[in-house]
Parts: sequence; structure tokens; C-alpha cells
Amino acid sequence: MKYLLLINKDEAAWRALSEDDRRAMAARYMAYGKKMTEAKILRSGAILEPVETATTVRVRDGKRLVTDGPFAETTEQIAGVAILELDDLDQAIEWAAGHPDAEWASVEIRPLANGVPQ
Repeated sequence: MKYLLLINKDEAAWRALSEDDRRAMAARYMAYGKKMTEAKILRSGAILEPVETATTVRVRDGKRLVTDGPFAETTEQIAGVAILELDDLDQAIEWAAGHPDAEWASVEIRPLANGVPQ
């Protein structure tokens, strides 16, 4: 089964970290990514640029509306994603709990739908 790990964090809190703290956290991200790669469970993943680089597109009554920034104001922003192939949700929970951001932000787990979701 494939699971999406949706990494959410408060970008303001990240920016408030010292440069040394950000470097230390980056090293932890690299180690975590290496661990997933070595376990042969990582199918895809990406770190996202900050939320101020986002563009949101909506179509209403046939008219395209394009706005800068995310759709909704939230305290946490989507910072990255990973797609893992695992046996079950219990394994996904273990991997999500091991993500460095799980200690100070959140990691949402979503199974990937096979075909069109109901």
C-alpha cells in the first residue's frame, strides 16, 4: 500500500530558529531520507518552497481566479511530501513518528487511492 506523508510546519517557527539549529535539523532530514532510501520504501518525495511562493487557482462560473499564496490561512503550512510503499498503516505511523518534524510540527498520513476515490 502506498501512503503519503504530508509534512506540515509553522514556517515562522522555522525561520525563528538559529542558523545552527536549521543546519542541525537539515542534517536530521538527510539522515531520515537516507534511512527511508535504505529501507527501499521511498517512492517519491519533495521539499516545498515557502508558502509565499504559492499560487492558488480556482475556477468559478467558468472564470479562472489566480491568487498569490495558499488557499487558506493556517498556523501550519505544507512543507513537504513523501510517498512510501508499506505493508500497513501501523508501518506508516512508525515512519511518520520518526520524521524530525513530528517532534515540533505534524506529519499527516494519507493512503493513496487506487483509482478514483469514492
